[in-house]
This record gives sequence, structure tokens and C-alpha cells, in this order.
Amino acid sequence: MPLGLGNIFNGLIKQYGHTVILLLRFIDIAMLVGAAWVSHYFWLRQWDIDQDYRIVISLGVLAAIIFFEIGQVYRPWQNDAMRGEIARIVRAWASAIVSVIAIVALVRLHFWFGSSYRWIATWWGLGLVSVLAARSVLASLLQWLRARGWSQGRIIMVGLNQMAIMSTRQLRRSSWAGLQVVGYVDDHCEGTVTDGDLSLPYLGKLGDLADIVMKEAIDEVWIAFPPEALAERAQHELRHLPVSIRLVIDCFTFKQSKFLSLNTVAGIPTLDVSVSPLHGVNRYIKEIEDRFLAFFLLVLISPLLMAIAIGVKLSSPGPVFYRQVRVGWNNRKFTMLKFRSMPTDAEAKTGAVWAKPGENRATPFGAFLRKTSLDELPQLINVLLGDMSLVGPRPERPDFVEVFKEQVPNYMKKHMVKAGITGWAQVNGWRGDTDLNQRIEHDLYYIQHWSLWFDLEIAFRTVLTGFINKNAY
Repeated sequence: MPLGLGNIFNGLIKQYGHTVILLLRFIDIAMLVGAAWVSHYFWLRQWDIDQDYRIVISLGVLAAIIFFEIGQVYRPWQNDAMRGEIARIVRAWASAIVSVIAIVALVRLHFWFGSSYRWIATWWGLGLVSVLAARSVLASLLQWLRARGWSQGRIIMVGLNQMAIMSTRQLRRSSWAGLQVVGYVDDHCEGTVTDGDLSLPYLGKLGDLADIVMKEAIDEVWIAFPPEALAERAQHELRHLPVSIRLVIDCFTFKQSKFLSLNTVAGIPTLDVSVSPLHGVNRYIKEIEDRFLAFFLLVLISPLLMAIAIGVKLSSPGPVFYRQVRVGWNNRKFTMLKFRSMPTDAEAKTGAVWAKPGENRATPFGAFLRKTSLDELPQLINVLLGDMSLVGPRPERPDFVEVFKEQVPNYMKKHMVKAGITGWAQVNGWRGDTDLNQRIEHDLYYIQHWSLWFDLEIAFRTVLTGFINKNAY
């Protein structure tokens, strides 16, 4: 498999089965449409499907989508997934076909004379077999890939108790999830835990948690004890790392809190304390959204970009773009582009300086670009390259990040998503030299409530009100 395609497929199957569930939806639709087509040819001996049959197929697929959802067909897979799922699929697909027959019988009764009843019966049987066969093949493929180490998300358990051992065992049995427990940290227990076929290595004490997370390239930290015990200390140790944190809980004894999100991973109940929304399919939805819109906007405003570039060149000697290192997703540094608004030696003596009202470092043309936020437009190139997103928390320079992470609670959590050209804080007026705590509060709200529609709302509000702002200078 070529390297690029391999990386794409690696990412596609990595996170918790969410992407697999989406893939199953498309596979089911494809199998049902294909079964209808084959059944039509078997009885009518023609590949071209006339309008009446196309209408019935469309109704059948739509009904299947609805009844598959009602019947909870798309649940996370367990070891007995195929045994438990067959009954749900049979009931849902039978309900879909019966509803279609009822609709067509009421609207167009004459359709059912001739061979049509044989066709729809064949479609039901062949569709059922096709859906089950496709799922079996996909499950076998995922298990084969997982067994060879493809895209294993790395987890570390904090605290050693029966729940930690049960969770580790369940994750190892749930090969589809793509999650690997590397080991555990605990202040009271040491040594590798062996329980039957289970081996759970000891990695160190809680005080070493941050170093262990970085050394072992950990993706998630699972806290396997009651929230009131050491969860707060674990969060403190990880305050500078954009790593996902989950509390492994006993859902029968836990009283749900409105401040925490109850989730299920590989059939294991967890409380999501601090989790990036961009896992599984969400990541690819946002990637597609960003790349497509960035390319479209760059083509659309290319004459404006050319005009601004000429203006920058004429305003003062030097390059058109101002390149600046910023901190983005997962604390990764990248070079952010802007139209140059200052002379090339503006920061030669002062170094990195926070922009404040009343400063006169910018050229007259550069001041206009800043006031209208037109200097930010080259960041569309960063979005196209994958360094940034259209919508997300604004990135800062590494020097500022080192200062702010000690001053502002949960500041580093903004790096759990890609940095954006615009964001929820910016459209609400928190930009420039404004209250940093308010900006972070808005950034965290965006991360907790992310959706495609929320992105579009922020983008729309930016177009309406976000370019010219009293705090842009």
C-alpha cells in the first residue's frame, strides 16, 4: 500500500470505531442498493431500472436508514457483535420492507401485479445476506489489521484496581476499537500485574505521569478510581499536555454530574473530563470542511490577495508575507503566514511584543490591513496545508504560551483542536488586548460544543461582523 494511502487508512480506523460506524452506514446503503439491482435483473432480465422500481428502492433504503437507527443497529461492536446484531438487523430490515409495501399498496396498488412481489421478496433476502456478509468481512479485516498493530491508540491507566484490570481486559478483547493499554501508574502498587492472560506493566508513580505520557507517546489517560480520589491531582500533573483524560466509572453507582460527559468506549463506561472533539469521523469532517472552503476562498479572493500583495510591496521594502512561529494542535509549532504590516526591522530591538492600542509600528497600509483583518487572509494557505483550521482558538507565539500556561487555568486545553483564523472568542469581541481569561473561556466552550454547524455559524458571523473590530490593531 502506498505511504500516503496507508496513512489515510491508518487514520480512518484509529479512533474507537466511530469512523467504522459511519463506514457501516455507507456499506449498508451500498449493499441494499446492489441487492435491489441484482434482484431486479434476476426476475426482469434487464439492468435498466424503470421509474416505479427506482421509487420503491429509494423508499426502501430510506426506510432502512430510519429503522436501522430505531433498532440500534449501529452500536459499538462487542465480541458477540454478529450474534447480537443479526436479530436487530432482521427486525429492522423486515420493518423497512413492510412499511414500503404498505406505502406502495396504498398509493400504487397496480405495481404489485406480475413479478414485483417476487422481486421485493428476493431483495429482502439478498439485502439481508449482503449486509451481514459485508459486516462480517469488515469485522475480520479490522481484527486482522489490529492484530498487526495498525493505528493502536495508546492508553495509560492511572490507579490500579479491579476496574482498571477489567477495562484493560475489555479493550484487549475489543480489537475493533484500536486501543492499547501500555501500562499503569500508581503510588501504592508496583510491579507488573498478571491475571490469567492479562499482563499490565507498572510504569511509575503519579508524580511522573507527565513525563511518562510524553516518553510513551500516550494518546489518552484513563483514571480508574472514583472521581473524588486522585482525579484532581492527575489533571494537575497533565495541565500542560493536550492529552485526553477519561474517568473509568461504575455507571451503576455513579451519580451523574452535569459538568462531566458520560461516554462509552469499547463497551466500558467513562466520564470525559477533557477530551478533544476531533476524534474519529469528526476529524475528517472538519478536515474536508477546512480544505474545501480554504481552496474555494483562495480562488474567489485571488484578485484581492494580489492587490494587497502589491500594496505591501509598495508600502515598504521587504517580503510580502510575515512569517511567525505559533503553537497549534497538540502543542505542535508551525509557521503562520500574514501579510506584512510592519517594516522588517520593527521587532529587531524589542523581540516578541504583545500588540497594544495606540502603537505605531505598522506602516499606514499595514495599519489599514490590521484594522480590517485583511492581514490574516494568507492563513487560508495554512488551512490548505493542514496547519490551521478556518475556525478554532487563535494561536500564540511559543514565548507567550510559556507565560500564559502558568497564569491562565486550562490554557493549554485550547491546543486540543487546530488553531483557527477566526473563533468563538473573536466573534464575541475577545480579540487583541482583551481579557485573556475570557478568551480561553470562550475557546473551551467552542471545544466542548464543537459541531459542523457551530463552525458555520462562527464563519458566518465573522463575515458579517468579524473583519472590522475595535480591538484589531
